[in-house]
Amino acid sequence: MKTLYTFVPSLGHEFPDHPEKPGRLDGLNPLFMQLSNAERIEASPATAEQVARVHHPQLLKVIEEVCRQGPAVVDHAPTYVTQTSCQDALFAAGGVISCTRAVQHGDAKNAFAIVRPPGHHAEPNHVMGFCIFNNIAIAACDILASGLERVMVIDFDAHHGNGTQTVCMNNDRFGFISTHQWGIYPGTGWINDAPHARGRLVNVPLEAFAGDEVFARVADEIFQPAVEKFRPQMLLISAGFDSHWSDPLTSLGLSTQGFFNISKKLVHLAEEHCNGKIVFVLEGGYDPNNVASGSAAVFDALTNSTLSQGVNDPFPRRESDHEARIADIRKWHGFKS
Repeated sequence: MKTLYTFVPSLGHEFPDHPEKPGRLDGLNPLFMQLSNAERIEASPATAEQVARVHHPQLLKVIEEVCRQGPAVVDHAPTYVTQTSCQDALFAAGGVISCTRAVQHGDAKNAFAIVRPPGHHAEPNHVMGFCIFNNIAIAACDILASGLERVMVIDFDAHHGNGTQTVCMNNDRFGFISTHQWGIYPGTGWINDAPHARGRLVNVPLEAFAGDEVFARVADEIFQPAVEKFRPQMLLISAGFDSHWSDPLTSLGLSTQGFFNISKKLVHLAEEHCNGKIVFVLEGGYDPNNVASGSAAVFDALTNSTLSQGVNDPFPRRESDHEARIADIRKWHGFKS
C-alpha cells in the first residue's frame, strides 16, 4: 500500500514579522519533487459538523466574523487572523481528516498531513498559540465518530499540546502523549495532570537540551508501554520540528537524525499495535530548513527508507540528564520495569 500526503500551505494566512508564516514551508517544494514513493491527495475543508466535535459552534461563527474584518491579533501568543484564515484553517483540518480517513479505511498504508495553521494549542472555546482549529483533535474525533474504538495522539512538538489534552481529558477512547520543553509556552503539561487518566494521558515535560538520546529513551520507556496499555487502533502524530536544537523559539536538542529515529520508532509502534495505521500532522517548526529536513525524515520513516537527506546536524552540546524524570513518569503511570 502507498503513503499519502496532503499539503495545505495557506498562503493568505500571513502576518508581518510573525514566525508562523507561509515561508516556514518554503523548503518543501524540492522535497515534493523528489518524492517517488508517496502520493499527494487534495484537501477538502472540514465541515461545521466535524469542527463542532471539538470546538463550540459559536467559536466558528466568531472566527468567521473576525476574519471578515481582518487582519487582527486575537490572542496574546500572538495568534493572528487574516481575511482568509478561517477558510485556511478549515482546509488544514480537512487535510488531516482526508489523510486519517484514507488510512482508517485501508486506502493508504500511512500518511503525512503537512498543513498550516497548526492546531494543537487550540482549545474547544478559543484560539491560541498560533492555532485556530485543533486539526489533529478534529481528525481524531472524526474517526472515533465513524467507528474506531480507540485512537492515540503522540505529540513531539516542543510546546505542550494543551488543546489536544483538553479534548481527550475525559474521553476514554482518546489517548494522548506529549513531549515538550518544560517552562515555555503555554506553561501546561506536568506529569501528574489528569490523575483519573493515568496511562492514557501522559505528559513528558523535558528540560532544555533534551536531544536524540533522551527522545529515544522516552520512545522506548514511555511511548511503548503507553501504547501497549491503551491499545489504540491508530496513531496520530503531532510532528513539531521546533524540537530541533536550532529552532529560533525553543531550546530542545533533536537533530534531523533524531527526527528520523523517533519517526521510525513511532512507525514501528503502529505496525506492532495498530496494523500499521499512522498519520503524521505538521505542527510547529520555525526554521524552514528544519521543517524541510524533518519532513523528509518523516517521509523516509513512513516509506521504510533510509535517511535520504544526508543532513549532518548533530546537537552541538551535551544533552541534559533525564534519568529521574523518566523514572518519575513511569512510576506515576504504573509502567512496569
